[in-house]
Amino acid sequence: MDKEVEVLNHLWTDIYYQLRYNHQEKITHQGIRILQVIEKEDEVGIKEIANVIQVSHNTASEHIKRLLGKKYVFKTRSSKDERKVILRLSEIGSDVLHRHSNLDEEKLKEILFEQMSDEERKLILEAFTLLWERAKDVRNS
Repeated sequence: MDKEVEVLNHLWTDIYYQLRYNHQEKITHQGIRILQVIEKEDEVGIKEIANVIQVSHNTASEHIKRLLGKKYVFKTRSSKDERKVILRLSEIGSDVLHRHSNLDEEKLKEILFEQMSDEERKLILEAFTLLWERAKDVRNS
């Protein structure tokens, strides 16, 4: 079992390395993690960012200040509680996150539609869907 986990991790990182976008902007790994939290979670504030990336409130606040300065995020008020400040991705921040966490769509299209059969493409999509479904179960447990 450990060997299978090791192989899957190796394949995953190699796939990402080969199919990643070329990054133009400078942003830290913590910055990307914060943008991911803002994108994936509902109504995230600094407290939630600090908890997820496991840093102090002050450290999370400093990271957010940098992201605000780069206009990657903006602040708004919670629809549930007007007193709470919520962080949202700007269009620029969304684009930066996409380039730093997604696979290059042109490279993917080349592989999926020029190098794979319909059956191979279906198998890949089914496998990733299954992995995604199980990943949600693990995260929520």
